[in-house]
Amino acid sequence: MIEERGRVLSVEGNCLWIETVRRSACDSCQARNGCGQSVLQRLGLGARQGAIRVVDEAPVSHYRAGDEVVIGIEENAVVRGSVLVYLVPLLGLFAGALLAQSNGAAEPWIVFAAVSGLGAGFAVTGWLARRTQGDPAFVPRLLGRAVDAPGVVSEIRVKE
Repeated sequence: MIEERGRVLSVEGNCLWIETVRRSACDSCQARNGCGQSVLQRLGLGARQGAIRVVDEAPVSHYRAGDEVVIGIEENAVVRGSVLVYLVPLLGLFAGALLAQSNGAAEPWIVFAAVSGLGAGFAVTGWLARRTQGDPAFVPRLLGRAVDAPGVVSEIRVKE
């Protein structure tokens, strides 16, 4: 389970709107001096805020705006999502190029077929994403209140 701390923005029925701060792992990386991500992090462009809607079966009326909570998502969902977003379009690109090359097409047609395969891969990714939209495995879950070290996400401002 991958866990993230966040702050409750609002409570709506059995839903919580939670804001998290996305941070980079540049401080623990050995290649931080030669990496473009590290430059973006130093410029302040790497830590962005994101609002997440978390649906919980249990009543969430005991949460209030400003409460720090922990949300989580299964590691398997992250791996499946990564395959969906990265591998499917890449397979489409290679399939288009290899199909055109095996039919003896000239190089411009191979490039056109590769780009067409990439587009088809993106279309398949969109279709699969719509199919899995209601899958509970891809939805973050509320794990509970953040009990240790209050103020860890103090950079987040609650809008009231």
